[in-house]
Amino acid sequence: MRLKRELAENVWYEVRTEINVGEPLFRLAWAVALFCRVLREVKGQFDFEMRGLAVEGVWLTFYIKPAEGLKLPKIMQWLKQTFAVRFNFRTGRKGHVWGDRYWSEILDGEPPPEAKEVDWEAVEAEASKPVPAGMVYKLSWGSPRQAGMGSEAPFSPQFTFSSVFPPG
Repeated sequence: MRLKRELAENVWYEVRTEINVGEPLFRLAWAVALFCRVLREVKGQFDFEMRGLAVEGVWLTFYIKPAEGLKLPKIMQWLKQTFAVRFNFRTGRKGHVWGDRYWSEILDGEPPPEAKEVDWEAVEAEASKPVPAGMVYKLSWGSPRQAGMGSEAPFSPQFTFSSVFPPG
């Protein structure tokens, strides 16, 4: 039996979710661009603040504060379901894209200062760019996972290209 999710009004949540069976879909540049398009749409559908968004490999992590009267599960359902349907359509796959339920925890106060506000103009610009073949990139506005673990990793408000997609 799974635990009941703790929900409250006017609070910040730390949220983490993972791709099914650890498949690194977010190493594919076009998958990140697709996710950005879906994220832009979910922002148009729902009123919320988001900080510390990090998309990397198999993980999606961020801080979110839904507007008054709006519940976190509605936002997450729309985000994950819409991305999964579009990803599966593009790849011809069927079945789950996301792993188990997303994890969330209510923060005591504000997110840490290194969790930068999401630059929605950058998300929109990135979602409309053509994706270089064979390239992967990481997206981060100060990852909650990095911030919480005391990592020295730089926080970048930019989409940065890293390396050519590894073989296999």
